[in-house]
Amino acid sequence: MHEAPKSWTRWLAVTAAVLVLDLATKAWVSAAFTAGETREVTPFFNMVLMYNAGAAFSFLAGAGGWQRWFFTLMSIVISAVIVFMLRRQRGDRAVCVALALVLGGALGNLYDAAGYYWPAFNVADSAITVGVALLIWDSLAAGSGAKAAAGQEKP
Repeated sequence: MHEAPKSWTRWLAVTAAVLVLDLATKAWVSAAFTAGETREVTPFFNMVLMYNAGAAFSFLAGAGGWQRWFFTLMSIVISAVIVFMLRRQRGDRAVCVALALVLGGALGNLYDAAGYYWPAFNVADSAITVGVALLIWDSLAAGSGAKAAAGQEKP
């Protein structure tokens, strides 16, 4: 009976790692950069301190402030749904890692929304992107595997 909580709560360590890394990098970049400052990391990758008053690509940036509450509520609801989904997973490591990454990213974005701290792109967004990509990959792999097992795959 105690095995069920252990099986899903261990994935919260991944979530915590994403959240800690997200908050630490936000603090570091805020202390080390001035707004708009660019630093070249490689010839094709730069780090820039930018703030975004809305969602992706400044969506709702000029909405007058209500978007803060909207994104806060969305982060809370999404986090609750992900915890529910994580509790229901039975041994599918890829899905559990993906959900834990998305949960960590959602919590990092909740921090942003609650504090009007809107970095343009950060570890939280990266974790969400990787987590969603893993979920899509797992879904496609499972779909093709089920068809092949059922003999329905076309040559």
